[in-house]
Amino acid sequence: ALGYFTLFLFLSAYAPGVMTDTSLAGGLPTGLLLALLQLPVTWLAIALYEHTARRHVDPLADRIRKEAALDARRGAGR
Repeated sequence: ALGYFTLFLFLSAYAPGVMTDTSLAGGLPTGLLLALLQLPVTWLAIALYEHTARRHVDPLADRIRKEAALDARRGAGR
């Protein structure tokens, strides 16, 4: 997603002719099409991030919380 956004910014800054080209999609400027594609790219990035977090980060965080609670109980018993 970051690469896509960087490409969009690069084309906007250094290739305005490409962004204003209307030969694609029935007269819509290429820049508008690329801008509209940012929404699904963002959704995909969020979905992949959530999947990764649930699969790898959440179990690790739960284990750390349990160990911290156990250590706190041990420390309170002294």
